[in-house]
This record gives sequence, structure tokens and C-alpha cells, in this order.
Amino acid sequence: MLKTLLRLGFVKGFEICRFATAGVKSRASMKTLYLLRHAKSSWDDPAQTDFERPLNKRGLKAAPFMGELMAKKRFEPSVIVSSPAMRAKTTARLVKDAGSFSADIIFEKSIYEASPNALRQVISEISDNHSSALLVGHNPGIEGFIRYLTGDLEPMPTAALAVIELEIEKWDEINDGNGELKAVYRPKELTS
Repeated sequence: MLKTLLRLGFVKGFEICRFATAGVKSRASMKTLYLLRHAKSSWDDPAQTDFERPLNKRGLKAAPFMGELMAKKRFEPSVIVSSPAMRAKTTARLVKDAGSFSADIIFEKSIYEASPNALRQVISEISDNHSSALLVGHNPGIEGFIRYLTGDLEPMPTAALAVIELEIEKWDEINDGNGELKAVYRPKELTS
């Protein structure tokens, strides 16, 4: 069989293909990070602290809409890490339910009012068993984190979702510039 393949030139061609793809990163050595800014919150009760503010009517519609969009596009996070602020917590739960995601939600207090470096630290602590993660947080941290990872400056209004592919095998390898922004979805643009 090998003699036949050699005579027909298949083995030589195979060797060329094998060497040509040797430097290409496989999908298995990449992680996908979804960054979601919390949905629109209410300012109706001036007695509430910023941390306690709930979602308003628009936010209660936008969060499940984004969960459905994620499911439709087959963006399925294997873990969800969210700020414990009421508006982010509610957003995370609505997105999970609407997308029918089986991922656990972990509430991490350091996401609230986090800098891009603090968000990097949160992501670096995710278990490597997870190939994808959804982080639900706040601005300006989310916009800054996108810029940190990809170099792209993207406006992230409430309930906006950014999809970033990271050329890393382990979450603790996440660093400045090792991500590629694949898409940004903004509810207002999708529904108008």
C-alpha cells in the first residue's frame, strides 16, 4: 500500500500538508471569552445604592434577548462569572435562562468597579476545564478590557456583547494583546 501511495505522490503531498500546518494553532489551544455589559438599570429609587440598583423595563427585555441571541449563534459559555451587583446578577441569570445554558454562575465581587487588570486577574483564575467563559460586568472596565485584550476601542452600551478569541491554552496565560475581537452585538442595533 505504501509503495502505491509513494508512486502516486500521495505520501509526498501529505508530508507537505503536514509541514505547512505545523505552525497553525488548533482550535483546541484557544479559549473564547464573551464579555457582556449588564443590561439597563433603574434610577427610580434615589435611596438605593449603586450596588443595589435593579434592571429597568428595558433591561428586563434586553438581557433575555441577548441570551436568546447567544443560543441562536451557538455561543455557549461553559462558565458564567458575574459581578454581584444587582443589575449584573439579574442580567447573568436572565441570559443563562433565556439561552438555556447549563453553565454555573459564579459571583465575583472584584468585578464590580473593576479595572481591565482586575478583570484579567478574574479571568486568569478560571479553571482550564472551561473552553469558554462569559463575564458579566460594568463599564468602563468592560470597554477597557476589550481594548487591553484586542487593541480595539469599542463602545459597549448596556447589554452589549463582545466575542473574543484568545490564543491561549490556559486561562492564566491571558495577557495584553492576545485576543482577537470576532464580533460585538448591541441590542439597540439589532432591534432597530
